[in-house]
Amino acid sequence: MPVPALRIQELNAAPIRRDGEFVLYWMIASRRPHYNFALERAVAVASELQKPLLVLEALRSDYPWASDRLHRFVLGGMADNQAAFAKTNALYYPYVEPERGAGKGLIEALAQHAALIVTDDFPCFFLPRMVRAAAERSRIRVESVDSNGIVPLRAVDRAYSRAFDFRRFLSRVLPEHAAATPLANPLKGARLPAPPSLSKQQSQRWPQASAELLALDGAALARLPVNHRVGPGAQSGGFRAARKRLDDFLAHKLEKFADERNHPDSNGASGLSASLHFGHLSAHEAFTRVLALEQLTVHDLQGRSQGEPKTLWQMRPGAETFLDQLVTWRELGYNFCHHRPNDYDQFDALPNWAKATLSAHQRDPRERYTPAQLESAETGDELWNAAQRELVESGQLHGYLRMLWGKRVLTWLDDPREAFSLLIELNNKYALDGRNPNSYSGISWCFGRYDRPWPERKIFGTVRAMTSDSARRKLHLTEYLSRWGKSRTPRLPGL
Repeated sequence: MPVPALRIQELNAAPIRRDGEFVLYWMIASRRPHYNFALERAVAVASELQKPLLVLEALRSDYPWASDRLHRFVLGGMADNQAAFAKTNALYYPYVEPERGAGKGLIEALAQHAALIVTDDFPCFFLPRMVRAAAERSRIRVESVDSNGIVPLRAVDRAYSRAFDFRRFLSRVLPEHAAATPLANPLKGARLPAPPSLSKQQSQRWPQASAELLALDGAALARLPVNHRVGPGAQSGGFRAARKRLDDFLAHKLEKFADERNHPDSNGASGLSASLHFGHLSAHEAFTRVLALEQLTVHDLQGRSQGEPKTLWQMRPGAETFLDQLVTWRELGYNFCHHRPNDYDQFDALPNWAKATLSAHQRDPRERYTPAQLESAETGDELWNAAQRELVESGQLHGYLRMLWGKRVLTWLDDPREAFSLLIELNNKYALDGRNPNSYSGISWCFGRYDRPWPERKIFGTVRAMTSDSARRKLHLTEYLSRWGKSRTPRLPGL
C-alpha cells in the first residue's frame, strides 16, 4: 500500500525536479529505519524516479534546552541508524553541529542537487518553523509526512477538549487508519541506484559525525556547545534500546500494567515515552505488538470497541490500559498541538473556566517557594522533592507523580501563569520526553485542560486538586522514597 495521502503534505508549490541526483529524506522526528511513513515515502519516490536515496539526520546545537542529556539520547539513535543503513543501498549522513550555526546552509546545499525533500511532520517545538522556513526557500518540492500516531493528524478536524469525546471518536475511526501500517523495513527489497556521494566541499564544510561522537565519547561531547550541567539520563537512546525496553515491557509488565503502573515501587510503567518522543520507537510498532499478544489483527478491531476506557477494544486489562495511554492520551496531545500551533504551550490556551477560577483564587494564602528552591527540591514536601530529584538526576518522572508534581507547584507560587511557565521550563530542561505534545498536554491537564470543574477548594478553585498526603495513602512509595527521598543530597544546577 502507498503511504496514505492524509499523511503527506506538500509544503511549497515547487515541482519535483526529475533530473535531480537523489531523493533527500531529512530525518528530524521519526529517527528510525523501521515503521516510518516518511522513510517509506522517500523510498517509494526514489524507486519511481530511479534515484539514489540520501538520509540526512542532523543535530543542531542551538535548540532550546540543548544539553548533554538530550544530545546523548539522539546520538545513541544516530549510532544505531548508521549501523542499520549501512546494510542498505541508501546513504546515511549523520551531521552534528560542532558550534552554533555551523549547520546553516546544509539543507540548501543538498537541495541544489536533490529531486525532492521528504521530512517528518511533527506538530510542536521548533520543528514546524524550521521546516516551513526551509520549504519557503526551496526551489524543489518539500513534503512532510506524518508518522506520529495510529490516526493521521489531518484525519481529525478539530482540537478535542475531553479525552472521553476523543476516545469515542477513535473507537469509530481507528480500525480504518490502523489498517494502513507502515512497513516494518521500508528499504527491504527496494531497488535503488547506488548511493550518492557527497561533494568534497560539502564533506569539508559539514563533515559527518565522528566515530567518537557516535560512541558517546566524553571528550568529544564536552567540546559541543550545549549545557553540560544537565548530564546523562537513566536511559540510552536508539531503536535498539527502545525495542529492548518494549520487549521487556510486553514480556514482564503488560499483564499487570492496569494495576501496577501508578505505583512507583512496582516499576510497572512502560518506560517508552522518551523513545516515542525522539522517534526511536514507532507507536505503530508498539500497537502491532500488543495486538499480536492479544491474538488480534487490526481487522478484528472493526466494530469491537465499546468506547469506554476499560473495555475500549475488549482486551485484557493491561493491554486496554496501555493502548488507552498509547493512543487516546498520547494522540490527544498531538491533536491539540496540530490544531493550536500558536498557543499549545501557553497558559491562555487553557479552558476559560480554569483560567477564571485560578485567577479568582490567586490571593489565597499559601506556602511560598522561589523557582530556584523548587528546581533544587528544597520544599517541605518530601514526596514532591523526591519527584523533582528523580526528574533532574535521571531525566524521568513517574507518570502518576508527574501529575502531583505539576499540581503542587500551583500551591507554592502566587501567579498560576508563573507556575505554568516554570513547569514547562523544568520539564523541558530535564525530562528526556519533554518538548513533546504530551509534555504540554500533561502540564496543561494539571491546570484544567481535558478536565471538568470539581468542588471548589482553596488555591485550586474548581480545578481538580491533588495532595501528597492523598498520594501517600494510595500509592506504594517505600522504595521510591528510599531512593529519591530526603536523605539524598541534590546535585542540581540553578535556572
